[in-house]
Amino acid sequence: MREFEPSRTAMTVAMLRAAHQIMDTPRVFEDDLAVSILGEHAQPMLRSLIGAADDEIESISLRAFLAARSRHAEDCIARAVQGGIEQCIILGAGLDTFAYRCTDARLRIFEVDHPATQAWKRTRLLGENIPVPASLAFVPVDFAQTSLEQELIKAGWDAARPSVISWLGVVQYLTRDTTMKMLAFVASMPPGSEIVFDYAISPDLMNAAQKKYFETLQPRLAASGEPLQTCFDPAALVAALEALGFGAVEDVAPDRLNALYFRGRADGLRTMTTISHIIRARV
Repeated sequence: MREFEPSRTAMTVAMLRAAHQIMDTPRVFEDDLAVSILGEHAQPMLRSLIGAADDEIESISLRAFLAARSRHAEDCIARAVQGGIEQCIILGAGLDTFAYRCTDARLRIFEVDHPATQAWKRTRLLGENIPVPASLAFVPVDFAQTSLEQELIKAGWDAARPSVISWLGVVQYLTRDTTMKMLAFVASMPPGSEIVFDYAISPDLMNAAQKKYFETLQPRLAASGEPLQTCFDPAALVAALEALGFGAVEDVAPDRLNALYFRGRADGLRTMTTISHIIRARV
């Protein structure tokens, strides 16, 4: 990753999130800032992506999964806020726009990301005249050098109060040890805290379409410098979360996402080759 540039995966996710806003009706996930935050210089790339987006089943499936993932996470955040939580941490925020669309004045939001990605995002916000709400705090963290907890507290996070954490598109690129340490940190938060995150399933649990996608995806990610590092067995991960102290764990597989968000669509948009599940876990 170069200074003042986003990670390649963050940019890809942002592009596909924007493509969903333009290509798919009805939308699974509404994000009226998804296109503008990319900036004018990225629009030719976005148009090229849209032009080729429906040529491959993998592209359709990935766009569907990313839309459903964002929708599911924001639905989880909304339910947490309705339950009284007033702190939200977006881990690995990338070009996520939730903080700039959120209208609930009760919610204090902390965006955590690598300093390079966050600096680039703040430049994009300024360039597109997207206001930064007073409820948002930026928390640049290089995990190799700084403590997440210390940086959050420095930014105004109250460790004595429960939080809801959204952690999307990150776990796959971390080591298992780093992932479990982060989950243990969340499990140490006050009762009522919860996290929603996605992860890749173990290759030996994939069906034929998923394995084919995985075998083509892995070399591309490695070549980009952001290789997929960790996969989990869903049952084992749920058991590990329960052992950490999470009392309510819900694992959502692709078939369940299709039932929740893509049932009855005429355009065929749905997850087909995704290798990821989404988990919601409550302390």
